[in-house]
Amino acid sequence: ADYLDNGNNKMAIQQADKLLKKHKDLHCAKVLKAIGLQRTGKQDEAYALAQEVAALEPTDDNSLQALTILYREMHRPELVTKLYEAAVKKVPNSEEYHSHLFMAYARVGEYKKMQQAGMALYKIVPKNPYYFWSVMSLIMQSISAQDENLSKTMFLPLAERMVEKMVKEDKIEAEAEVELYYMILERLEKYKEALDVVRGKLGEKLTSELQSRENKCMAMYKKLRRWPECNALSRRLLLKNSDDWQFYITYFDSMFQLIDESWTPPAEEEHSLEGEVHCSVEQAVEFIEERITEESKSSRPLRGPYLAKLELIRRLRHRGCNDEYKLGDPEELMFQYFKKFGDKPCCFTDLKVFVDLLPPSQYSKFIQQLLEVIPLSAAAENEVALPGDIKALQQHLCVVQLSRLLGIYHAMDKKEKLTVVRELMFRYRHGLEFGKSCLKTELQFSDYYCLLAVHLLLDLWLEGEEAAVWQCLTLLEEGLAHSPSNAQFKLLLIRIYCRLGAFEPVAELYSSLDAKHIQHDTIGYLLTRYAESLGHYAAASQSCNFALRFFHSNQKDTSEYIIQAYKYGAFEKIPEFIAFRNRLNSSLHFAQVRTERMLLDLLLEANISTSLEESIKSMSLSPEEDDIPWKDLRDNRDLTVLFSWDPKDRDISEEHRKLSLEEETLWLRIRSLTLRLVSGLPTLSHTIQPKNSEKTAENGVSSRIDTIRSLLQQLEAAVDSGKKFLEQKIQYPVLGPPPTRMAGFFSNGSCQCQTSLFYLVSDIYELDTNGLEDSAEIQERIGNSFKSLVERLTDLFSKCKGDLIEVRDGTLKTHPNLLENLVFFVETISIALWVSSYCDSVLRPFKSNLQKKKKKKKESSVAMPPVFTHFLDYVTELQTLTSNVIDHIKGLEIILTALKLEELSLKDTLLLQEENKFTKTVQGKVQSSYHHSVQEIGELLKKRLDTIKKLKI
Repeated sequence: ADYLDNGNNKMAIQQADKLLKKHKDLHCAKVLKAIGLQRTGKQDEAYALAQEVAALEPTDDNSLQALTILYREMHRPELVTKLYEAAVKKVPNSEEYHSHLFMAYARVGEYKKMQQAGMALYKIVPKNPYYFWSVMSLIMQSISAQDENLSKTMFLPLAERMVEKMVKEDKIEAEAEVELYYMILERLEKYKEALDVVRGKLGEKLTSELQSRENKCMAMYKKLRRWPECNALSRRLLLKNSDDWQFYITYFDSMFQLIDESWTPPAEEEHSLEGEVHCSVEQAVEFIEERITEESKSSRPLRGPYLAKLELIRRLRHRGCNDEYKLGDPEELMFQYFKKFGDKPCCFTDLKVFVDLLPPSQYSKFIQQLLEVIPLSAAAENEVALPGDIKALQQHLCVVQLSRLLGIYHAMDKKEKLTVVRELMFRYRHGLEFGKSCLKTELQFSDYYCLLAVHLLLDLWLEGEEAAVWQCLTLLEEGLAHSPSNAQFKLLLIRIYCRLGAFEPVAELYSSLDAKHIQHDTIGYLLTRYAESLGHYAAASQSCNFALRFFHSNQKDTSEYIIQAYKYGAFEKIPEFIAFRNRLNSSLHFAQVRTERMLLDLLLEANISTSLEESIKSMSLSPEEDDIPWKDLRDNRDLTVLFSWDPKDRDISEEHRKLSLEEETLWLRIRSLTLRLVSGLPTLSHTIQPKNSEKTAENGVSSRIDTIRSLLQQLEAAVDSGKKFLEQKIQYPVLGPPPTRMAGFFSNGSCQCQTSLFYLVSDIYELDTNGLEDSAEIQERIGNSFKSLVERLTDLFSKCKGDLIEVRDGTLKTHPNLLENLVFFVETISIALWVSSYCDSVLRPFKSNLQKKKKKKKESSVAMPPVFTHFLDYVTELQTLTSNVIDHIKGLEIILTALKLEELSLKDTLLLQEENKFTKTVQGKVQSSYHHSVQEIGELLKKRLDTIKKLKI
């Protein structure tokens, strides 16, 4: 066991063997040996050995624990349940084995059996937790039941009765048990009863979370639409803590509900269960003013009351009341707020919500007013007035962010924008003074200046100023040198490098972000969208693996979380864990990565049909199966991960999200169908004798061609939907969701090529089934297909020609679309080869039959059917075309190596010496990345060329 713990598996196996020589039947030694075998990659031997022990149904703790560890490493949790089922039969009164059995069921989600195991445990040892494990398992059955009716009429009422029994017998001990009761009543929509539980004696046990009872009451009042109680409770909680924003929202919501219902408080008795109710705007105004007065006496400044006043103004305006309640001018209130909190980084995000209250004509005046109260001192050598301390710097930064948000920078012309960029960078470099003592992991105080300057340069780039994008990269690299942990710099660099077609620097930047857990799903798209499409196949493989490892481990990890929740009685977390697991299993990104990863593996590994068949087998792919949950796809991408200070009309909208999801789903459908069509190729080449139709039907091959034809129809439909979608010509914001590869796929002709290749499969299959005799028409059709395919592929190649990087008027311009087209060319030629080797497997037997006939008849020549010449010509042309592309790529490599990057300058900007250094770095990275892409694409094409040479019949 010690050897196993230290990772010395071979020694562990040797020691176990020594022991087994002395004691043949030592179960535990056998299992430890099996663990050693499993870890050294001998899975089959390990499994055989483990089953040998399991068959003896061991009941000693060591063997059971060791087998559990082994099965877990094998990802076979269902075997653990069998193990403990046997142990419990032999030792029926063991509390330990029963609870192990319960947890084993929990790992595989066998809720019904968990319920029974929980009750069995309670019978042996009547402890409350075991009883409630059983109750929780009923709730789990109700959550997972397909039929909601069943859940409401059977599982939940049974769970409710079980808890009521304990309540009547006064056996409720722990907070978790009350939580569970509340959860059942809430799911049964018995809100009144749930409220009584929380407000009653049982509710006194709810102590672990702050305001746990109040929050639960509030939730029930809302469900019951009891607005007087909502209002009174939130009012009471605000008196306790006037900075708790959620209660302001409930306070206003409930008050306006009461006004709309013309509710009046009863004359005699209490307003509500929770005390006094405010049901008029006058009362609310007075209440908020009181909170502000109170705040001025408080020892630390609170933002809540001031923001609540602005929120009330916003709501009143929304209802068409302007200033009849004398709440003051929003502009003046925001100015006062800035004076009080302007030096806090949160000041900008607080005010961002309320800028709609300002009339656009007042924007410049408002900004000017804010600038006037910031203590700035003029620097001698430059007219820019600079802050003297961090507080003043924060205030100034807040104003700059607001200027961007109000669109003041957007309205400027090019020259003004460049002046602002220079000023911002001057301020950025000056601000570094204040951060000299910062640790490497801390951000510099002035980082946002640099980010805002880059945003302005991005505007210029989108307006056609090519050099601006290089300046963006230069400034970001400089920023990152001073603030190596700034994730925003890294994210922005990733997006811009990808836009320029350079993936190489991105991999390193992404790994330095150190994305954890769920982030592989929320921001993983930044990596997986570009790696393969820019020709970095190795990096693409790696980035897919990262993501898939997370998604697969999620399954295992969630089971562990659920088990911990049972152990510690955190029942309300269990449905959350299940929902989290489902959300990840139906993640759009998960489906994309799975599909692209398999296509990529086929591309990299499968050269000819035999290895294609092996690869497809090892991935257990089949054309009939579709494992993507189309109806439930969840878009978990975080599209706002990059900071943006753009006004609403330029920012990412809900509409953009919807359209992006639609586009991603359409593209995923096309890719998934392509993958399934490719996986169907090897299934076709096992026909028995042609013309013997009964046997083929028996063998299921004819149904296989039907599968392929049906998939082909679905592909056509998906392509049509994709084209319709692209007709809308949607433009996402520059930092919004990246568009898919769909537009390029259609415009460069890959789509037509790939579709016609699959149609060709159908024709060849027909030739295979009908034989060569009366098939002149099919042969001619196949011949024409070959010709048009070569034309289409040649046309696709012509879309790849041109310089990838060119120097124009002292500025670099990259052409990432040429790179993407080259990648599509490699993929299309690979599919062409897989289809060709299918043709080859069909035509070869025909040819050998003809040669046998020729020998029998002793004729000097048997007329060769035209399809052979067509195929030979086609393969020869493929070979020539691929050689041409490889030569073209060699040419590109030479050009890229020889490209002496000149010192490029942004017109009208004097680059500092320091910036020059970064400019060289940036251009070097882009050049090296293109070089790398071209090399990888070239290598892959050479493999394809070798395959083509083997195809001559």
